[in-house]
Amino acid sequence: MDESHITRIAKLGSPRYRELVARTTHGVLESPGHADPKVRWAVAHHRMDDVPPALRTYVEKVRAHAYTVTDEDVEALKRDGYSEDAIFELTASAALGAALLRLERGLIALNESKT
Repeated sequence: MDESHITRIAKLGSPRYRELVARTTHGVLESPGHADPKVRWAVAHHRMDDVPPALRTYVEKVRAHAYTVTDEDVEALKRDGYSEDAIFELTASAALGAALLRLERGLIALNESKT
């Protein structure tokens, strides 16, 4: 398993965010829900080989261009058998992964600017 965002963010010297990131990550990805936690982890960590094919386009859209998600995107997932609760959890997982990646990149830029 590759190094987690939490670990990399902690190594960047940001204790300010460490606990918040850890609690949020575990809440979104590991709490009881309708979507399989393994799939939520794969979505958040962008391990697309572990994401069911029916979800891949949607996950990419949420991750890169969330503002373009439409009702039809959600309806297509519902037709593929995903409940609204599962879709919400998977959306939150994709958004969390994108947010952590952006936070990490921002912290890297700040660290590099100090050197």
